[in-house]
Amino acid sequence: MSEANLTLAQRFARVALATLAALVLVFLVAPIVIIVPLSFSSGSFFYYPLPGFSLRWYEDFFGSSFWLPSVWNSLLVGTSATVLATLLGTLAALGLWRARFPGQGVVLALLIAPMVVPVVIIAVGVYFAFAPLGLTDGYTGLILAHATLAAPFVVITVLAALSGFDRSLLRAASNLGAPPSTAFRRVMLPLILPGVLSGAVFAFAASFDEVVVALLIAGPGQRTLPRQMFSGINDNISLTITAAATMLIAVSIAFMALVGWLQARSRRLAVTAKR
Repeated sequence: MSEANLTLAQRFARVALATLAALVLVFLVAPIVIIVPLSFSSGSFFYYPLPGFSLRWYEDFFGSSFWLPSVWNSLLVGTSATVLATLLGTLAALGLWRARFPGQGVVLALLIAPMVVPVVIIAVGVYFAFAPLGLTDGYTGLILAHATLAAPFVVITVLAALSGFDRSLLRAASNLGAPPSTAFRRVMLPLILPGVLSGAVFAFAASFDEVVVALLIAGPGQRTLPRQMFSGINDNISLTITAAATMLIAVSIAFMALVGWLQARSRRLAVTAKR
């Protein structure tokens, strides 16, 4: 319906909806807008107006013996957890997609339960499960815990990619003499790869941003960046935290752009496969 054909009530409803959406957007973006300029402040406190412009907090971040090791720990744990979660989550999604059995919905609910259950409950459960095995205060336990939290994102995204996959392509590959492994590698994987990579991106973001499990499982040598930020707020408030937060915001934006590109590529591959 064109704008000229709208009644006065419909026009008012459109304006009200647009205003509400703008207010919600401002509410969500306001914390980011406030934090980013503070990271460039020449002052030492959280206040506006800024006394001046400075990169001192970024210099403090990259020159600190606390912040940089936490970044490397986050990268190590996040990368390892992502690889493990992507492998297990993709296999689980393929199994659910191919198999038909009673209770399939229950299995799927259990696989994605870490997305629903409060993280503090998972953290406490993981701690009591890992402590007798000696997996606390080390990288192994933290990586396994983060992989558990990240795997549901892979399962969901891969299942979404598989929902648009044409099963007849596998049958055609089999009729042409391709074994199942070759059919998966040459036919299925290229088509669902954007979904797998999207799940990997979400898995890495979930691990990189996690703090509750890290507080209970990680030792002093495995202090991650979110845990360091949490400790910095409690122990010694410094604007270095705003520099770390700004860089995390930049990483999050890059992740969103990457996921958007992967989704667009997945749609193009789906259209090409149908042709």
